[in-house]
Amino acid sequence: MKNTALTQTHEKLGAKMVPFAGYNMPVSYEGVNVEHETVRNGVGVFDVSHMGEFLISGPNALDLIQKVTSNDASKLTIGRAQYSCLPNETGGIVDDLIVYKIKEEQYLLVVNASNIEKDWEHISKYNADFKADMRNLSEDYSLLAIQGPKAVEAMQSLTSIDLSAIKFYHFEVADFAGIEYVIISATGYTGSGGFEIYCKNSEVQQVWDKVFEAGTDFGIKPIGLAARDTLRLEMGYCLYGNDINDETSPIEAGLGWITKFTKDFVNSEALEKEKNKGPERRLIGFELDERGIPRHDYDIVDGQGKKIGVVTSGTMSPSLGKGIGLGYVPAVFSETGSKIHIQIRKNSVPATVVKLPFYKG
Repeated sequence: MKNTALTQTHEKLGAKMVPFAGYNMPVSYEGVNVEHETVRNGVGVFDVSHMGEFLISGPNALDLIQKVTSNDASKLTIGRAQYSCLPNETGGIVDDLIVYKIKEEQYLLVVNASNIEKDWEHISKYNADFKADMRNLSEDYSLLAIQGPKAVEAMQSLTSIDLSAIKFYHFEVADFAGIEYVIISATGYTGSGGFEIYCKNSEVQQVWDKVFEAGTDFGIKPIGLAARDTLRLEMGYCLYGNDINDETSPIEAGLGWITKFTKDFVNSEALEKEKNKGPERRLIGFELDERGIPRHDYDIVDGQGKKIGVVTSGTMSPSLGKGIGLGYVPAVFSETGSKIHIQIRKNSVPATVVKLPFYKG
């Protein structure tokens, strides 16, 4: 089990630690509802240093990225980031990721912790044709997500740049918390604004300490992975391994917006056919009409009790006070307002298909 550079800090803070993607990670400190509320209304900090970082450089860096990712990275300018995915050859998804354009001919790819080796091998396989310079920086870099509506105000004293000027999915390489160069990225997995800070492992303790010092008057708190999950689910954000995987296509997962057929990429021809024809099943968001909590792998059934799909993510929404979830159903059941049922143990609980996100802010 690997540790992040901050593992001892979390343990001292009394975090409940659990194994996650091969790392010893804090799942909660005070409890998921309190931590969820902190991020929705104030500012909270996640240690997500288990994520992977690949640096792709050289004259053919963009060509390689264009081949392996679904989105159009040629649209990126320096200081911009882009959500994308790595399609596989059989209609599924190797991983979802964020692509950062650091400078001309240099990109940072940020991938999911559980897929670091798989992604590296997949991209390397295609790089045989492009010969871009690939460096796996995952073991050397830490990542803090400082999230919530008070994040900008709470962190402004730590940097010489104007944090409020960094637009969503833009970033700056600048001074922060006494460190000369970090990536300050206006991204996150919560839907409540804020930043993600990339720095070296040797620098992250200083950054963590100064972040909490600066945020004292704003009620800043450390937040665990459990609240990260409820926050992302309220926004309808996909979680790799649950809502998307090697067997789900970006089209049926509702990721057509990051799948650009203006270029040639892995399996693009088959995915374009699927898009034009319309997928046979779709990922939907649903809210329970009665009390209950939907969970991963629960059956989705029709009015007669016949299984039509499966729940991929589910929880009791702390913001809405009702059961919410994501799952795959045949396209005919995917329209907003459609009535379905979730099989919760012996009970068939009625639910309604809703438009995402669940949480409107």
